Amino acid sequence: MATLRVEETRFALAERFTISRGARSEARVVTVSLSDAGHVGHGECVPYAHYGESVASVIAQIESLREALASGLDREALQTRLPAGAARNAVDCALWDLEAKRRATPVWALAGLAPPQAQICAYTLSLDTPAVMRDKARRHAERPLLKIKLGGEGDLERLRAVREGAPRARLIVDANEGWDLPTYQRLAPRLVELGIEMVEQPLPASDDASLAQIERRLPVCADEACHDRSSLAALVGRYDLINIKLDKSGGLTEALALKREAQALGFGVMVGCMVGSSLSMAPALLVAQGATVVDLDGPLLLARDRDPGLHYDAMGVHPAPSALWG
Repeated sequence: MATLRVEETRFALAERFTISRGARSEARVVTVSLSDAGHVGHGECVPYAHYGESVASVIAQIESLREALASGLDREALQTRLPAGAARNAVDCALWDLEAKRRATPVWALAGLAPPQAQICAYTLSLDTPAVMRDKARRHAERPLLKIKLGGEGDLERLRAVREGAPRARLIVDANEGWDLPTYQRLAPRLVELGIEMVEQPLPASDDASLAQIERRLPVCADEACHDRSSLAALVGRYDLINIKLDKSGGLTEALALKREAQALGFGVMVGCMVGSSLSMAPALLVAQGATVVDLDGPLLLARDRDPGLHYDAMGVHPAPSALWG
């Protein structure tokens, strides 16, 4: 049995964040708290308009569970009560956190995982002019892995500028469905020459069948095309990696299962995030253990994170303090 509290929380961004579909200056998240016998479990999700979500619609989905949660709704039953998406994610993660506190056992142990370790984490440079992106790359040149947002005319010039600004950093790129197949085929050899390791979602998810018919010299990662395990069958042969985000999968429960099944099918695994606080990243870090790419930099993009938050340093992003989650 658990008493539900759900609310919107807003975080100002450190600077305007731009991708191929638009720009924003704040992160609007939904925070869930589940209380029972003096214990409180927390979860956070980031509604995403591209998937037909809003803060209001997600809060309404979560509110629809109020009576069920008070009657003892558990994680297993939750998987069929709500579809994969942000609302289920926040509740699922709060239920994990609540159980960890009830049992005085960390979530990683409850899930049968090894103790989590720090993971090298990408830092995202949002879409801008080549000159601005060069300057941003210089400011972050000592970070080991940079993720570059692309998806428009002049992408090659942007990447050349970033490589100039950060000559030693590993680079990955994210087109956010902003390319077509000829663009991928034209850019891929150039990007490989620049040391780019992979590209996320170059084509629209609805138009990616052609990826199975070409040589993917630059590895391709499915983001918008991959949500939960039901997505995987259609991705075989089209993509080399999948990007697991808890807001897409509908929580930690499904994300862990998705990771296992994807790896069994031969996919590399990237663990990513929407722009949210450390409360969103903490459960995702359990999925990120041993992943090919970890992209949990949401808190680094905020003007101010939750307190306590995750710790980031030269070793990467560290496991959450128990006061935050898990």
